[in-house]
Amino acid sequence: MTINTDTTALLAIDILQGGADDSIYKGAGERFARKAADVAAACRASGVPVIFLDDAHIPGIDRELELWGTHGIADSPEAQPADFMDPDEQDFIIRKRRYSGFFGTDLDLTLRELGITTLVAIGCDTNICVLHTLADAFYLGYETVLVEDATFTFLCGTQDQAIDRARTCYGSAIVSSDELIASLRG
Repeated sequence: MTINTDTTALLAIDILQGGADDSIYKGAGERFARKAADVAAACRASGVPVIFLDDAHIPGIDRELELWGTHGIADSPEAQPADFMDPDEQDFIIRKRRYSGFFGTDLDLTLRELGITTLVAIGCDTNICVLHTLADAFYLGYETVLVEDATFTFLCGTQDQAIDRARTCYGSAIVSSDELIASLRG
């Protein structure tokens, strides 16, 4: 796998400070958290832009809250990038109110202004927000890479189902964090 660092961006999807009261980053989620942080650090070191796509829900009107309960409330500390991701002042933060990072946001405009054609996706929930973002990326003509051990499924379905759907339906390349980091180092 070859990554052109000039035309690639990392999407860190819903890796939030409040991540279900941080409980998802314990137990099975600890490995995901370490791998996600490693990928973000390697991307920054290679000059690949890091873009956080963070939930920013509005109580009382966002339908997603009806399904999943209170989480990622706009302007709350819990809706900020998780500390373990070591957010940098050069990173971009794009707030979203729906599953996809593209729906109702300026993500596509930001990517086009940066000259990005390939997106690397990490984050959670793989079956929901990551997959919906990959779907919209596919529809908009982006090439996509899913880092399987830097994504995490915990709400519905299985990780394997999400990975298979990303590969089969959206043509995403599926790689491990080690493979991605090695390709960034050339």
